[in-house]
Amino acid sequence: MKVLVAEKIAQQGIDVLIAENLQVDVKMDLSREELLNVIEEYDAIIVRSVTKVNEEFYKRAKNLRVVGRAGNGVDNIDMEGATKRGIIVVNTPEANTVSAAEHTIGLLLSSIRNIAQANNRIKSRVWDRSNLKGVELQGKTLGVVGLGRIGSLVAVRMQSFGMKVIAYDPYITDARFKKFGVEKKEKLEDLVQESDFITVHTPKTDETFGMIGDEEFKVAKKGVRVVNCARGGIINEEALVKAIKEGIVASAGIDVLVNEPNTTSPLLDLDNVVLTPHLGADTEEAQYNVGVTVAHEVVSALEGDMVPNAVNLPTLHKNELDAIKAYLRLGETLGKLYHQLEKDPVEKVEIVYSGEIANMETTTVTLGVLKGLFETILKERVNYVNASLIAKNRGVDVVESKETSEGKYLNLIQVKISSKYKTFTLAGTVFGKDDLRIVEVNGYEFDVAPSPCMLVAMNLDKPGMIGQIGTLLGVSKINIATMQVSRKNGAEWAMMFLTVDSEVSKESLKLIGGLEGISNVQFIRL
Repeated sequence: MKVLVAEKIAQQGIDVLIAENLQVDVKMDLSREELLNVIEEYDAIIVRSVTKVNEEFYKRAKNLRVVGRAGNGVDNIDMEGATKRGIIVVNTPEANTVSAAEHTIGLLLSSIRNIAQANNRIKSRVWDRSNLKGVELQGKTLGVVGLGRIGSLVAVRMQSFGMKVIAYDPYITDARFKKFGVEKKEKLEDLVQESDFITVHTPKTDETFGMIGDEEFKVAKKGVRVVNCARGGIINEEALVKAIKEGIVASAGIDVLVNEPNTTSPLLDLDNVVLTPHLGADTEEAQYNVGVTVAHEVVSALEGDMVPNAVNLPTLHKNELDAIKAYLRLGETLGKLYHQLEKDPVEKVEIVYSGEIANMETTTVTLGVLKGLFETILKERVNYVNASLIAKNRGVDVVESKETSEGKYLNLIQVKISSKYKTFTLAGTVFGKDDLRIVEVNGYEFDVAPSPCMLVAMNLDKPGMIGQIGTLLGVSKINIATMQVSRKNGAEWAMMFLTVDSEVSKESLKLIGGLEGISNVQFIRL
C-alpha cells in the first residue's frame, strides 16, 4: 500500500511507515493540481492544516482509505465526504497537548508583561522602560473556555500562579470540573464578566466560531486580557481589534488567525498584541509525538484495526479500546452470520448487551455488528466509519439496548434481525480476555468458537445424520475440527454446526444438501 506524506512530520514517523513495508512518498511541495493528479495512486495521505481534503479531493482519491491529520483540528478535512466513502480520518489530539498548554501560558505571560515589546526596544539599542508596566497573575481570575485536554492542563498550571480558575464548557461533566478544582460557569457571559484573563481551548465548529465577539466584549471587565492558542476566529478578530482600541482589552496573545497563513490581519498593527505563527505544537517533543502517533494510526487503520483517535468514529481512549476489542470481533462475527444463513432483506437490527459489556462503551460494537452484516453482501467498502450510514440509507432501523443483569453468561451480545416476515436471532459471549463463543443461532444453543471456515446444516433429529455428513466431508478431504448439534424441545429439526479446516466446494455442499433429512446447508466464511 502507498502513503503520501503531503506535509512535514517528524522523520521518526516516516520511519514507522517504512518499517511496516508501506511505500512512502514524501512530497511536501506539490501544487493543488499536482496533488489531485497523483492522489488516486494512494491508500493513505498524511496532512497537517494546509492541505484541503474536500469533495474535489475525494472525487480524485479513488483508492483512499485513510486521512492522517498530524495535529488536533480537522478544519481542513471534509468529514461528511470521508464518512460517506468509508474513509477513516485519524488525528493526534493528545500528542501536542503539553506544548499547546505551555505556549498558551507563554503568550499570556509575554503579553501581560510586554516581553516582546521590551525585547524589540532593547534590541534597537533603546533602554526605555516607559509604557511597559505589566500586571501580576496572583489573586486574579482566569476564565478557561473549553475544559478539554489542553484547557484542563492550562487550568492546573495557572492555579500554581495563585489564580482562581473558572471555566465554561457545556459538554464537560461536573465531575471533571471538580477533578481539576475549577469553578463551573453555566453561561459564557458569566465567565466573561468575572474574568481578568480569558483563554480559549475549543475546537473550531459552527457553534464556537466567533463565540467571543462584540457582545461578549461589551460585558467584559475593562482591562481584560485574552489568549487564543486554539483556532483562528474563535475570538472574532474584528471585535478584538475594536475592543483593544476602545480600551476594553488591555492585551492579547494570539497564535492562530483566520485564513492562515495570514500576514494581513489588523491585529498585526497593534503594539499590545503578541502574535506567533501557529506555534502551539511546534516543539521537538510535540513534533516527535505527532509524527510517530499519526504514523502508527495510519498503519492500524490500513490494517483494518480500530484506532482510538479516529475522528469520524465514536471517541474511544486506548484503554477503552483494549477493553472492547474482543467484543468488536464478536459483533462483526455475529453480523457476518446472518446473510450467509438467511436471504431475507433486513428491516430492523436490535442489539442487546447484557452483563459486563452493558457497562462499557458499546456504540462501536454496534457499528461492528453492522459492518459484519453488510460487508458480506455489498461490493462497496463497509467499515466502522460508514456502517451506520449504510444502514440508514438502506432503511434499516438500528436499536441498541442494555441489560445489567448477567443471566447465564457474564457478558452476552444478542442480535435480533427482523425481516418482513420473521426475526432471526444470534448471540455470543467472550470468555476470559478474548475467547469468543457463538452461543445461540435462531433459538438453537451452541458453544462454538468462531472459525474462518464453518458449516451449518438443518437436519431431521434422527440417528445417522452426523455420520452421513462426516462421511461426505471425509470423501471431499475436508477435515472436521469441531462438530456440535443443537435441538429444541419437541422440534422435528436440529441444527448442526461444524468448524472445518478448509473451504467446502459447491459440489460437496450440493451432495450434503441432497442427503435425506437435510433441509439446508450453508458454508460460512468469517
